[in-house]
Amino acid sequence: MDVLTSVPGSGATTGHLAYVEVFTVDNAADQAVGGPRSTAGGAEERLAIALQCGGQGTLTQDRREAVLQAGDFTIFEAARPYELRSEGRTMCFVVPRHAVGLSSAELRRITSRTVRGDQGLGALVSCFLSGLATQAADCGPEVGERLAGHAMNLLASLFAEQLGHDGDGSAEPDASHALLLRIKTFIDEHLADPDLTPGAIASAHHVSVRYLHKLFQGEATTVSRWIKQCRLEKCCEELHRGGRSAPSVSAIAQRWGFPHPAHFTRAFRAAYGMSPSQWQAAHTTAPAR
Repeated sequence: MDVLTSVPGSGATTGHLAYVEVFTVDNAADQAVGGPRSTAGGAEERLAIALQCGGQGTLTQDRREAVLQAGDFTIFEAARPYELRSEGRTMCFVVPRHAVGLSSAELRRITSRTVRGDQGLGALVSCFLSGLATQAADCGPEVGERLAGHAMNLLASLFAEQLGHDGDGSAEPDASHALLLRIKTFIDEHLADPDLTPGAIASAHHVSVRYLHKLFQGEATTVSRWIKQCRLEKCCEELHRGGRSAPSVSAIAQRWGFPHPAHFTRAFRAAYGMSPSQWQAAHTTAPAR
């Protein structure tokens, strides 16, 4: 993990934790700051969280000003003009907007507003984000991905609370639909991986697990059920072929992400009303004589 590497001449430091970009600004009194350099060419779909680590700071965007005391934070759009002034250290976290499932309308409702870091869910988010950058420098890629996912889940919960509803919010229809299609394609391409889980899928697409489940609500199923059904369909196709050279039932199960034959048999029977062997016998065409 490359955390807090100097950006020459900017007064800021920057680094990454998986898909979360981290940069800090120290004592930026009377200093206007634009979007972080390394987000150029794509930051239009990113948002940032400014966490005040000490002293007092202000973040101004769209003529709205968030006044931050130590521990407070605010959300702003990373690519659009903003002004950050700080008497201490301000730490910023830049993430893909779709990672927390905010539409444009929802984003406008919560940007440049102070979130207290000493009460409620805001205190939990503040504490987690602070530790994320200052204590995770030695994290490997897999741990970094998991930590980033936890951060997205916390932020999604915070935004849902601020917006006054229980879900994550919904992405704009076109973006949400396109993301769902990409996720389904990803699942289809990785069915053979027994470690294909909602967490792994969310991490690969830079979204929270909570938002991933939100996407599949419109499919009247869950992510795990979708994965299992896709795997069972692939197994059915192979069992249907049959023939003397056909692989065994257990080999087919393992090929499509069912490492435990007993679990595969139970899942198959629950879905199709018969065991895999019975299905194979009933659907295999007898060889011509």
